[in-house]
Amino acid sequence: MPVKVKPLADVSAKWAEVTPGRSAYYEKGATVAGADWEAKAAAAATAYKAGVSAANIEKMFAGGVKKAGAEKYNRKVKDVGVGRFGPGVTAAKGDYEKGEGPMLDTIAKVDLAARQPRGSTANYQRSVVIGTALNKQRLALRAAG
Repeated sequence: MPVKVKPLADVSAKWAEVTPGRSAYYEKGATVAGADWEAKAAAAATAYKAGVSAANIEKMFAGGVKKAGAEKYNRKVKDVGVGRFGPGVTAAKGDYEKGEGPMLDTIAKVDLAARQPRGSTANYQRSVVIGTALNKQRLALRAAG
């Protein structure tokens, strides 16, 4: 005997109507879950590596992108992203400073050779020096180098 389910339109309408009012429940649970998230996410490093190394992962990723499609991407930018953009940037100021500060400090410590005339290949080397220093700092910050 088939399982009787409510029509999708009814289920989604109720979800869209009721769920936004549950933000207090979300806040109560999510704001204290950081330590648990950190420990479990770090412990999942092996599973992460296995997942991103799985056979056909490129095809699965591409298939997921195609399934979502450009229309959903554009719709979500308009319906969700634009309204969250400004408040998200404001809320991220401290995180931005924490991430960008070490990089700006690294750049400030680089001793660049003098600029050469326009078109000189020596000028490209200045970019390489900065890029190398930034990559070294990035790896050090992530304890990967």
